[in-house]
Amino acid sequence: MAAASRSIGRVCTKNSILFLCDMQEKFRPSIRYFPQIIEVSSRMLKTARVLQMPVITTEQYPKGLGHTVSELGVNQDQDTVHPKTCFSMVLPQVADSLVEKNIKSVIICGIEAHVCVQNTTLDLLERGLDVHVIADGCSSRSMVDRLYGFERMRQSGAFITTSEAMILQLVGDFSHPNFKECQKIIKESAPNTGLLPESQL
Repeated sequence: MAAASRSIGRVCTKNSILFLCDMQEKFRPSIRYFPQIIEVSSRMLKTARVLQMPVITTEQYPKGLGHTVSELGVNQDQDTVHPKTCFSMVLPQVADSLVEKNIKSVIICGIEAHVCVQNTTLDLLERGLDVHVIADGCSSRSMVDRLYGFERMRQSGAFITTSEAMILQLVGDFSHPNFKECQKIIKESAPNTGLLPESQL
């Protein structure tokens, strides 16, 4: 019975949400593969908009670290952006929103993988939600911290996946009315974000 009740990580657009974690200007020089992480996260944001999924964006201490980088595509006037100082996106108002929207699955991109992304993931898992970490959409200042952050989240029950795998999982079928729009988003392969050595790509 235990095996039957275990989540296998299915996603459905009607009860999934995209989290965009702390992709801010001051992090640009220090985060490994920052431009590529932003490009991948932008793909996920475009997909969420096409599929009419809710999106939550946070900014860590924006007074000192600046706002979300413009190339991500977040609209400060239109999109929900939450300033924070804690190392988790699960603020009280965010937690309330998850309940109100009957969210079952959270898809997360952002930085840093071993700090705010990891703590957010653990908070969400404690609440019984499925968490899908987009590996090519998350990074840290250190590749060691990044990779062990992924491993720590996997050990706790998160699903570690890629942007293209998630986009196609959300669409689910060639006959989906938004398939062609999403296909355009992934027409070119996602950029290399350092998850594998160049020789293995």
